Amino acid sequence: MNVQLKRKIAFALSMGVVTTGIISFALLALNMGFSEGFALTWLRSWGLGYVIVIPAILLVGPRLQAQVERWVH
Repeated sequence: MNVQLKRKIAFALSMGVVTTGIISFALLALNMGFSEGFALTWLRSWGLGYVIVIPAILLVGPRLQAQVERWVH
């Protein structure tokens, strides 16, 4: 596996952790409040979001990036 591909995968995994963590926390706090069971529900939602977003970042990301490049130039 070449270095550029490793960087893209590492970025996708890292970005997935950050974005799903922030978004799941904010939406649960907004919709549930900080009630009992918040932490467990948040961790469950975070995990599910992460599993969904990684393939999206890896599959949709390059196409979206190419489209943006076309729009900019």
